[in-house]
Amino acid sequence: MSQFNRRAFIKAALAAAPASAFLAVPKAHAGKKASIVVVGGGFGGATAAKYLKLMDPGLNVTLVERQKTYTSCPLSNEVISGHGKIEDLQRGYDGLVKRGINVIFDDATGIDAARKTVSLKGGRTLQYDALVLSPGIDFNYAAIAGYSEELANSSHPHAWKAGPQTLALKQKLHAMKDGETFVISVPPGPFRCPPGPYERASQVASYFKHHGMMKSKVLIADANDSFSKKGLFEQAWKRHYPGMIEWTAGAAGGKVVKFDAKSNTASSDFNDFKGAVVNIIPPHHAGAIAKNAGLTNEKGWCPVDMLTMESSKAKDIWIVGDACVHGELPVYAAPKSAHSAATQAKVAAGAIIAKLNGLPNPEPFFVNTCYSIAEVDWGFSVVHIYRVKDGKLVYIQEAGGISPVNIADEAQLKLQRKLSRNTPPAG
Repeated sequence: MSQFNRRAFIKAALAAAPASAFLAVPKAHAGKKASIVVVGGGFGGATAAKYLKLMDPGLNVTLVERQKTYTSCPLSNEVISGHGKIEDLQRGYDGLVKRGINVIFDDATGIDAARKTVSLKGGRTLQYDALVLSPGIDFNYAAIAGYSEELANSSHPHAWKAGPQTLALKQKLHAMKDGETFVISVPPGPFRCPPGPYERASQVASYFKHHGMMKSKVLIADANDSFSKKGLFEQAWKRHYPGMIEWTAGAAGGKVVKFDAKSNTASSDFNDFKGAVVNIIPPHHAGAIAKNAGLTNEKGWCPVDMLTMESSKAKDIWIVGDACVHGELPVYAAPKSAHSAATQAKVAAGAIIAKLNGLPNPEPFFVNTCYSIAEVDWGFSVVHIYRVKDGKLVYIQEAGGISPVNIADEAQLKLQRKLSRNTPPAG
């Protein structure tokens, strides 16, 4: 069992970790005042902009972001259950402005890699010496017959980009009655934050439990045959929500291929999943701007040099965050998490400064940490650390790891022993 304040931990880890924790920072400055454009102000883009300016204050850094307020996807499942507030997940960009970063609130609509320009919806064209692209994800709605972007923005939110849809899905959950069913359709991997759907199922069950809705159920229709931290989630479900969460793997007919909004039924080739609330999470691909610029592969993701984060498709473009595929199986080093995006951004910043100065690329390492909250004061984590060996990334097994499945029982036994030692004898 793990009792912790995850908000405080994540805030401290991402805000306080120095760039040198992820690479040896180049010392030289660019010979000219180079212009760096960063597209996307999420965990990856905002971190890249910040560390570029920290590493070389002489750089002209411009961040392009369409929203003036950023809403974090991490912790948003707790907003749906009512255990968290969306206001706690929202931040502006004043901190970057104070660091001397030019922040433009506009939509980047196109990239010309040959001319090194970024076009904005408002009509401006930005010239760059280096471009950091952190476009996040978009959705393949056509993969599920009957589902659409219109449904997602109205009656059936996927809530896989935190914001208005998060609150819409919360409202639908909180309107449910005891005995009704909540269905979650999980897309094939890779997708943003692999533990996310299973944490969401836990949070929905937590809402049922804390509101006396013990006859309600959560059905998980999964296109995949396993998932991250499966043993830990199943342990938590058995302990906290016995009989309330049912998981159907892809091999057992869990892959949803169509949806009937009128009957609220998601269907695979073999099964129908009907619920009062059906949460369809569509398959993902890299943000449209990356695809339109020719930066994606046949599967819709952005391949990168795994030691620098520079695009494999175009020079002087570095791609970080959920949009990229980073590393080579079985050394895949890019779970689509906020922590991965932040560490990739720091590595990209160092690689950009080294290239501008004609220096060797600093040797990086990459970190992913992911926490999942299965119930109030009940969570677990996984940590992955990768370093360079013979020109490739290698997982350093002894430096990371996953929460042990049996730690809850061990912790409880230790507490009982401590209490028994401190209890005075009778009489």
